[in-house]
This record gives sequence, structure tokens and C-alpha cells, in this order.
Amino acid sequence: MNRIEIPPVLYRLAVAFWVGGASLFTFVLTPTIFTSFNRDLAGGIVGVLFPGYFRWGLACGLVALICLAITKRRCRTVSAIILAVMLTITAIQAFVIEPKAVALKKEIASFENTPADHPARVRFRKIHGISAAGNLAVIGGGVALLILL
Repeated sequence: MNRIEIPPVLYRLAVAFWVGGASLFTFVLTPTIFTSFNRDLAGGIVGVLFPGYFRWGLACGLVALICLAITKRRCRTVSAIILAVMLTITAIQAFVIEPKAVALKKEIASFENTPADHPARVRFRKIHGISAAGNLAVIGGGVALLILL
């Protein structure tokens, strides 16, 4: 079966934009927001950004997966598996974890004034940890894809 040969730069850009966007959001933007504003305001700002952040990851991942599917590339199977895992994690974050986090935040009047052992804060901390681990896994997968290039 003949595969269409599109410029490999589109695949590379999609992966680089996904990893770059995730890295910028995780290691620069979010810490800057949390050091610049009080915890409640910073959490609100980051919360507003999350849906777009996840849509960006899903869009970049889908473009990369489509490019990979229709082009001839070495390491295609390994790259496809990594992309599928990254997309699955991002979809779970977008459609499962994020809505749960939003619901939990509504139960917490203030992160600054609500005790750390409050049940809603304990659940939020757990779901935040799962989300953070997923985010780091996506970044790690993206770095692996860039190395495979």
C-alpha cells in the first residue's frame, strides 16, 4: 500500500508545539501565576486556562497521529503507541479529571482559609497529583517522540 508523502515538518511541528506548550504551561506559566497572585486567584486563572490547554494538546496530538498514519516514517509503530498513550492521558485529563477538579473546587470556599485536612481539599490534592503525573508523562512522551525524530 502506497503512503502519501507529506512534509515531515508537519509531524515535527505538531509534536514540538504540544511538548513546548505543555512545558511552557507547566514549568513557566503556572509557577509564575502562583507566585504573582494569591492561591485562590491563581487557581482561578489557571482553571480558566485548562480547557484550552487540553484542547491544544488534543489538537496537536491528533495532527501528529494523522501525519504519522499517512507518511512513511521509521519507528512508526513505537511513535504511534507513544502518541496514543499521550492522547489517552490528555483526553482523561480533559474529560474526566478536569471536570472532577472543577466540582471539587466549588466545595472549597478558599484554599487559603480551608484547612488542608478538609475532605474536599484532600480529594482535590489527590486528583491534582494524578493530573500532574499525567502531565509529566505527556511531556516525557513528547520528549521521547522528539528523540525518535
